[in-house]
Amino acid sequence: MRICFLRLKNWGAEVQVFVTKPEAQLAEVPRHQLGIVEAMNIPVRVGAPPAAAVFDLVVDGIIGYNLKDAPRGTAADMIRWSTAQPAPVLALDTPSGVDATTGSTFDPVVHATATMTLALPKEGLRAHSVRAQVGELYLADISVPPELYRRPPLHLQVPALFSQSDIVRVI
Repeated sequence: MRICFLRLKNWGAEVQVFVTKPEAQLAEVPRHQLGIVEAMNIPVRVGAPPAAAVFDLVVDGIIGYNLKDAPRGTAADMIRWSTAQPAPVLALDTPSGVDATTGSTFDPVVHATATMTLALPKEGLRAHSVRAQVGELYLADISVPPELYRRPPLHLQVPALFSQSDIVRVI
């Protein structure tokens, strides 16, 4: 997640990050990533952006691939806010509100213009029933060695997917 924000900032974009809870309440990994974002002087605020806020791009990283139930509280508010925006929405790894394993959707759910998933496409993102939420599906290289895919439990023969580009369009 932080890589996306850092790249946008480094490319000259004005970036703002909105999180669902204060830093002290975040798990270790998100707290660490947030520290890097703050060190880059990217403004961080708790809660959904104001209703009148206007952005050129909304990046959804509200809920990751471990979704088990319908989003609630601030996460649900942020999802509803994103669906009301005229700007395109880029979902990171999976649109918030979509179960990346099964393709089930919850209410509320992000309707992404595009989804950038990592390493390998999540099975649920390829389900026809979530096309409207996923939008265009892209796969990004996070430098997973192909040998890891051949090991148990996956036993996959994965070609050099990223030999031409570090981003590949899936659908």
